[in-house]
Amino acid sequence: MKTVALVTYRELPDLTDDDRLVFDELRRHGSDAQAVIWDAHAAPWERFDGVILRSCWDYHFRHEEFSDWIRALERDGVRLWNPASVLRWNINKEYLKSLRDQGIAIAPTVWLTKGSTVNLEEILTRQNWAQAVVKPTVSATAFQTWITSPEKAPADEIAVRKMLQRSGVMVQKFVEEVYTAGEWSFIFFLKHYSHAVLKRTREGDFRVQNEFGGSFERAVPATPLVEQAQKIVDAIDEPLLYARVDGIAIGDRFLLMELELIEPALFLGSDPLAPQRFARAIIEAI
Repeated sequence: MKTVALVTYRELPDLTDDDRLVFDELRRHGSDAQAVIWDAHAAPWERFDGVILRSCWDYHFRHEEFSDWIRALERDGVRLWNPASVLRWNINKEYLKSLRDQGIAIAPTVWLTKGSTVNLEEILTRQNWAQAVVKPTVSATAFQTWITSPEKAPADEIAVRKMLQRSGVMVQKFVEEVYTAGEWSFIFFLKHYSHAVLKRTREGDFRVQNEFGGSFERAVPATPLVEQAQKIVDAIDEPLLYARVDGIAIGDRFLLMELELIEPALFLGSDPLAPQRFARAIIEAI
C-alpha cells in the first residue's frame, strides 16, 4: 500500500473540500492518503511514498521558513511533489522573467528589487500606462495587490516603499480584458491537460479570487489557448505532478499571468473525472 501525504496548513487541517475529492479517490485506489500540516512538528515525512503540496496557503507570509522546510525535505530524500527545485523557482514571481525570455507572452512588467528606491508616478508615465497592478514578488491570493494610476501613484508610493523593505515588487500593466473576457485557469497533471475553468471578477473589483467576490465556472477553451498553455508547461524541464496556468485570452493570444506550481486550487470539483485523473497521476508519480 502506497502512503501519500496531502500537505495543508493549520487553518485547513482536514484539507479543502476540493482536495478531499482526490483524498477519497486515492483511498478508493488503495492508497493510504493522509492530511498533514506542513509545519507539524515531527511529521514523519520520510515515511511517505509521496508528499503532495496542496493548501499550504500561509507560505507567502512565512516564505523563509517555508523554504527552509523544503530544503530539509530535500536533504532527507523526501519524495516531494512538485519537486523542491520547481518550488524554489516558483516561489518568487520573477520566474515570469525566465518564461518571457523563452518567448512566453506575459503582461508588460517593471521589476523592482528589494531595498531599491522608486518613483511610481515616473514608472507609469514612462510606460504610458493608464493603470497598473502593484504586488510583491512573493505573494498569493492577491495579497497586498492593488491597482494604481498616475493620479494615485504619489500616495501609493509610500506603500510600495514599505513593501520594498520586505521583498521585491512588480508593477504590471493592467489588462482590462480581465473584466470582459475573464481569466482562464488551465489544469495539467503530469504535463497533460486535464480541464479548465473561467474566472470572473465581482462588479467593482479587479480580482478573480473568491475571497474577493470572484466566481468561476467550468468552461471549454479554444484549442489555440490550450496549445499555448501546453507550451508554457512544456517550458519547464523538471517533472511536474500538477500545474495551473492562469492567464487572459486576447483574441486567440494567451497572456500568462501566473504559473502556479506550489499550492494552487485545482478546481477538481468542476469536472467529475478530474479527481480520478489527479489520483492516477499521483500514483504514477510515486
